Amino acid sequence: MNDFLMNNILWFKAFHVIFMVAWFAGIFYLPRLFVNHAETQSDKVAQQLKGMEKRLLYFITPFAVFTVVLGLLLIYTYGNDWFIAAKWLHIKVTLVILLLFYHGYCFKLVKVFQQDNNTRSGKFYRIFNEIPVFILFIVIILAYVKPVFS
Repeated sequence: MNDFLMNNILWFKAFHVIFMVAWFAGIFYLPRLFVNHAETQSDKVAQQLKGMEKRLLYFITPFAVFTVVLGLLLIYTYGNDWFIAAKWLHIKVTLVILLLFYHGYCFKLVKVFQQDNNTRSGKFYRIFNEIPVFILFIVIILAYVKPVFS
């Protein structure tokens, strides 16, 4: 089994990145829908945004799951000694966990909008939209540069 994993590690990495890109595309767009929803005065537009928000969130959630599963598979393939030594990866995993909480919070926000209970401004959602941008920058630098920490 381990030979199979090592022989296919580049495929796992490729699909890990593909699913991550798809996940981030959605996680970048969803808060923009929240901005529009928070700022609209039109009931018709609000109803349309409710559908878009819910469909998008449910569409991107499997991408998040596949990203995490493939990441865990990569860690398993490289082994425990590598994981312990790769301090950059500990930071990356922590950021991914934070992003999963962010993703989960988006479910709450979709529900808030579905029930017409939003009390936050478009400005709040514009700032909220920046969180995954910063996480992405740091995760990409960690994954490709692999800085050494003492």
